[in-house]
Amino acid sequence: MGQSLNFCMITTFYPPYNFGGDGIFVYRLSNELAKRGHNVDIIYCKDAYLMLQHKGPKGNFPNHPNINIHGLKSRLGLISPLLTQQTGYPLLKRKEIEAVLRSKRFDVIHYHNISLVGGPKLLKPRKEVTLYTMHEYWLVCPMHVLWKYNRELCTQRNCFWCSLAWKRLPQLWRYSGMLEKAIKNVDCFISPSKFTMEKHHEMGLQIPIKHIPHFLPASEEGIVEDETAEIEAQTKPYFLFVGRLEKIKGLQDLLPIFKDYHNAELLVAGDGKYGNVLRKMAKGCSNVKFLGHVSFQELQKLYRKAIAVIIPSVCYEVFGMIVIESFSMKTPVIVNNLGSLPNIVEESGGGFVYKNKAELTEAMDILRTRPEIREESGEKGYNAYRKYWTEESYLKKYFDLISRISVQKKTIKQQM
Repeated sequence: MGQSLNFCMITTFYPPYNFGGDGIFVYRLSNELAKRGHNVDIIYCKDAYLMLQHKGPKGNFPNHPNINIHGLKSRLGLISPLLTQQTGYPLLKRKEIEAVLRSKRFDVIHYHNISLVGGPKLLKPRKEVTLYTMHEYWLVCPMHVLWKYNRELCTQRNCFWCSLAWKRLPQLWRYSGMLEKAIKNVDCFISPSKFTMEKHHEMGLQIPIKHIPHFLPASEEGIVEDETAEIEAQTKPYFLFVGRLEKIKGLQDLLPIFKDYHNAELLVAGDGKYGNVLRKMAKGCSNVKFLGHVSFQELQKLYRKAIAVIIPSVCYEVFGMIVIESFSMKTPVIVNNLGSLPNIVEESGGGFVYKNKAELTEAMDILRTRPEIREESGEKGYNAYRKYWTEESYLKKYFDLISRISVQKKTIKQQM
């Protein structure tokens, strides 16, 4: 599209008021659009973040001048996202959200994770092109992750009792038909992986879904040569785990392996509520090091020097952003045979997929002892990243989708 467009991104989290990959993706997409001359307004909920993180936001996330940020904060604080979670309405934020949407003529309204910023009642009939990216499984799962009773994969839904097991109040609006009506007002849903697209269809959502993989901007790709003192001091070969320290990320399955695996260390980059449990599990295991939160710049250095990045997730990952980040540093990955990750590895040739402890250990030994295979896998991963997972690849598909929907809407309007 040659002309400048007005975009509105609506999301619960946005950096630095952000925990996971959904907010980071919105940040990357918004800034890439802004760099190309488009105008982007971002609506997000500060209250939702502060409800979960009382210490406040961390990190520096500069935005392009073409970006206008609307961080919503209610005088009632956490009550606002709690009311949205329970009712499905943007009760205390509705006027502010609608005021932004009326402030200019938007061409595209792009919803992301809207669970606490507005819920399904945000999805109104609108004349603009409306898109929704499936960052999680919120459309089919109150817990967002299809992790039943906080202990196992969800293969058969029992949402009421599962919510109680997670110590959450059940969302009664999910039994009212509200969501089913609301999603009809979205022109198209975007799925980062084919697996996630198929999973939503399998779970009964008959909605238009377009597969457009996430991307890593070229500006964040650069190979880092200089090393910090901490990484320079890292003389032993190491594997790397990156991610939030939660049960669904599967780090607990790696720790027993490294208690007996003394040929390399395991560096753990990330933090989370499950961190204390994991640190206790690793007590006495000298070759496991917890690094805590690591900036993206430092993380690049860790990626670059690792034998491989191990991703042992025990849930259905929507997309493997950590895989792409690793590939951008020419480092292979080893992933559990679950969710979207195996497809990325098999499509790229950038690593190994394992089904059990023996296969994981075998893959680790191959990449540790045969540097030519590590180098070849890293190169394949990097080439696939450059082909499939850059901003140019994403934006071409993104604007093609917007153009197609715009034409459809104009045709329908002319026929009325």
